[in-house]
Amino acid sequence: MSTKLWTKDFIMVSTTNFFLYFIHYLLIASMTVFTIEKFHVSTSLSGLAGGIFIIGMLFGRLYGGKSINKVGWKRMLYIGIIFSLLMILCYFTISSISMLLVIRFLHGIGFGIASTATATIVSQIIPDKHRGEGTGYYALSTTLASAIGPFFGIYINHHVNFSANFMICLVLIACSLVCAFLLKVPKVTLPKEIEKGFHLHSFFEFLALPISVVCLFVGIAYSSVISYINSYAQEINLVTVASFFFIVYSAAILITRPFTGKLFDSKGENYIVYPILVAFIIGLILLSQAHNGFVLLISAVFIGIGFGTFLPSAQAIVVKNSPRHRMGLATSTLYMFADFGTGFGPFLLGIFIPFIGYRNLYLVMAVIVVFASILYYFVHGKKTKSLVISK
Repeated sequence: MSTKLWTKDFIMVSTTNFFLYFIHYLLIASMTVFTIEKFHVSTSLSGLAGGIFIIGMLFGRLYGGKSINKVGWKRMLYIGIIFSLLMILCYFTISSISMLLVIRFLHGIGFGIASTATATIVSQIIPDKHRGEGTGYYALSTTLASAIGPFFGIYINHHVNFSANFMICLVLIACSLVCAFLLKVPKVTLPKEIEKGFHLHSFFEFLALPISVVCLFVGIAYSSVISYINSYAQEINLVTVASFFFIVYSAAILITRPFTGKLFDSKGENYIVYPILVAFIIGLILLSQAHNGFVLLISAVFIGIGFGTFLPSAQAIVVKNSPRHRMGLATSTLYMFADFGTGFGPFLLGIFIPFIGYRNLYLVMAVIVVFASILYYFVHGKKTKSLVISK
């Protein structure tokens, strides 16, 4: 296995992932507004329309994580991309809210399968000595998508129409298929699975569960940002500034990513995880108190450093702690919990928003991240500290 990080295959799998997540973020940022304007539904139901995609991702990851070694990593990637392409074509035929929910759910399954495949493949491509750095750079494909996708989605909603978003998604999914075709997946000798029937061990990597539970709560907190930042901006009359929120969010990650991954590899995960969770908390508090564009964008900086660095760090932790032949399951376990948080979060939070408002919502989410930080200490951080001291 090559010790180089920046290989053609690393670039191809990262690019494939970029297109997949571009589609995801473009649609999730515009779907709540699309649902309200087209079908005149409640805030909670519009949140479900945005989040049910991620619930579908959960099922896609369940299948992908369990079956990827049997089906084959690249074949699994093809299945996810082609299924997603078919679902994107279905967006052009939507005529009711129930039809929208079904298509969003099925599209989420396809995305979950494809993104599990890319995460598994890249975990194998990245050399062990560059685990934190490589995972961080791979995560930039998601970060860039999370910036450009919502920006395009919101801009197109305001200046063109919703159908134009679906057309862009169709072009992007075709591009991801081309990149996947150019990708060469490394051959790895894997032990034969001898388990038959239903076993939780076949669907989850138990070594990844502690960090995955932390990701669940962090994901719920982030879902409040990705799903409701546009509605919040309309309430406080900062819509124009808010369209740049995810651009600033990503710029913060781009600036910090070159050294956060290296610090992870050289200093250990606790050296990175605790500060970024604190940054996330600060960002949510600032967001809750935003009365002008400057504070709103400063909150994007802290949220970018916080959440944007936490997920790749968590992925590096679970991959490092899991057997090589179960990297796919470890990755899918992590993202299933994160997806459940970001998917169920918009629906759950949408119920409380009419009672507490957006400002108090983000304060509550800051408390949730405080809880997640304490939980991380007990399930992983404390153990890691003791291991470092004993060396």
